[in-house]
Amino acid sequence: MNSSFSDLHFLAANASLALIEEAFLAPKPGLVDRRSSGSHSDMDLTLMERSAQCLEPFFLEMAKVSWGREVDAVLREEIGLIGREAEAQMLSVTGGVNTHKGAIWSLGLCSSVLASHQMNTSKRRFFQDIAKLASTEDRKASSHKPTHGQTVKQLHGLTGAKEEAQGGFPHIVYASLPMLHHSRKRGCSEESARINSLLALTASLNDTCVAYRGGMEALRGLQKKSREFLQAGGFESKDGERILEELDVWSRARRVSPGGAADLLATTLFIDKFSSIRIN
Repeated sequence: MNSSFSDLHFLAANASLALIEEAFLAPKPGLVDRRSSGSHSDMDLTLMERSAQCLEPFFLEMAKVSWGREVDAVLREEIGLIGREAEAQMLSVTGGVNTHKGAIWSLGLCSSVLASHQMNTSKRRFFQDIAKLASTEDRKASSHKPTHGQTVKQLHGLTGAKEEAQGGFPHIVYASLPMLHHSRKRGCSEESARINSLLALTASLNDTCVAYRGGMEALRGLQKKSREFLQAGGFESKDGERILEELDVWSRARRVSPGGAADLLATTLFIDKFSSIRIN
């Protein structure tokens, strides 16, 4: 493997950092942030940070095995195995709490594809290869108890994290990344831009975490209130700030938390770190 040691560690460190940045971002409706545990009784900021840090070596290993490699079934199986090891380590560190399972999937794919192109590719090719890798069968993955997301998909016909990646992350491409960049251009603070980016996701994403806890009524309510927030001008408007506070109270009262959107926001932040220097 003829890879750059600094590039591999830079990639893995930024994957872990994106998770930490997402966790610290505040205020977020129903999610763990630096203010509180949101709708969660089993998570706090310290746990989220510890989880993110324990995953860095696994993102590094995914990058190492992917360096300069073709995106194919063999690579899919190799990173799938590393991803399952990462999940086991996460559960060990958190005492069985699922803090970042969805993010292991999305950030693992991004790390692998970026490394496969030796850290330099076009946005179009990057997202195409994300879709290709996510759509490739992992023949070594054993069948197991259905996840919450799979249960919700069967009940309500929703798509989840798997399908989002298989589509090349359309909610990142068309919602969260454009909102992040647009908010910055408007002169928003970085924190406000990231909050706006999160709400661009919750406005349109069929978040299976929300549907599992609160059903379709809660999911549609979250989407509606998120659209109202964006229409009011986002976090740096008085109405937007008020609506976000109301949405947080609403989420906690229903014990719902948009974990799928949080995973995609972390992935958005990771991709954004490379957009200006590696993904052209």
